[in-house]
Amino acid sequence: MKVTSDMTIGELIRMDQNIIPILMRAGMHCIGCPSAQGESLAEAAMVHGIDGELLIAQINDFLENK
Repeated sequence: MKVTSDMTIGELIRMDQNIIPILMRAGMHCIGCPSAQGESLAEAAMVHGIDGELLIAQINDFLENK
Protein backbone atom coordinates (compact mmCIF):
# COMPACT_ATOMS: atom_id res chain seq x y z
CA MET A 1 0.00 0.00 0.00
CA LYS A 2 1.23 3.47 -0.87
CA VAL A 3 0.98 6.40 1.51
CA THR A 4 -0.75 9.51 0.18
CA SER A 5 -1.00 13.05 1.53
CA ASP A 6 -4.70 12.69 2.38
CA MET A 7 -4.18 9.71 4.69
CA THR A 8 -4.50 10.48 8.39
CA ILE A 9 -1.70 10.01 10.88
CA GLY A 10 -3.94 7.44 12.59
CA GLU A 11 -4.23 5.44 9.35
CA LEU A 12 -0.46 5.46 8.92
CA ILE A 13 0.09 4.18 12.44
CA ARG A 14 -2.52 1.45 12.00
CA MET A 15 -0.89 0.49 8.69
CA ASP A 16 2.55 0.00 10.28
CA GLN A 17 3.66 1.19 13.70
CA ASN A 18 7.23 1.29 12.41
CA ILE A 19 6.25 4.52 10.61
CA ILE A 20 6.20 6.29 14.00
CA PRO A 21 10.00 6.74 14.19
CA ILE A 22 9.99 8.26 10.68
CA LEU A 23 7.36 10.78 11.75
CA MET A 24 9.23 11.50 14.99
CA ARG A 25 12.52 12.12 13.15
CA ALA A 26 10.67 14.53 10.86
CA GLY A 27 9.56 16.56 13.90
CA MET A 28 6.07 15.18 14.47
CA HIS A 29 6.38 14.44 18.17
CA CYS A 30 2.67 14.51 19.06
CA ILE A 31 1.80 11.20 17.40
CA GLY A 32 -0.54 10.21 20.22
CA CYS A 33 -2.47 13.47 20.52
CA PRO A 34 -6.15 13.30 19.55
CA SER A 35 -5.87 15.76 16.65
CA ALA A 36 -3.05 13.73 15.09
CA GLN A 37 -5.38 10.77 14.71
CA GLY A 38 -7.70 12.70 12.40
CA GLU A 39 -5.19 15.04 10.79
CA SER A 40 -4.05 14.26 7.26
CA LEU A 41 -0.37 13.82 6.55
CA ALA A 42 -0.46 16.97 4.40
CA GLU A 43 -2.08 18.99 7.22
CA ALA A 44 0.38 17.69 9.81
CA ALA A 45 3.34 18.47 7.55
CA MET A 46 2.07 22.01 6.97
CA VAL A 47 1.52 22.64 10.70
CA HIS A 48 5.01 21.38 11.51
CA GLY A 49 6.72 23.18 8.60
CA ILE A 50 7.79 19.90 7.01
CA ASP A 51 8.09 19.09 3.31
CA GLY A 52 5.13 16.72 3.04
CA GLU A 53 6.15 15.27 -0.32
CA LEU A 54 9.61 14.38 1.01
CA LEU A 55 8.06 12.76 4.09
CA ILE A 56 5.66 10.73 1.94
CA ALA A 57 8.58 9.59 -0.21
CA GLN A 58 10.52 8.51 2.89
CA ILE A 59 7.58 6.56 4.29
CA ASN A 60 6.83 4.88 0.96
CA ASP A 61 10.52 4.00 0.56
CA PHE A 62 10.47 2.42 4.01
CA LEU A 63 7.31 0.42 3.23
CA GLU A 64 8.69 -0.80 -0.11
CA ASN A 65 11.99 -1.91 1.39
CA LYS A 66 11.00 -3.50 4.68
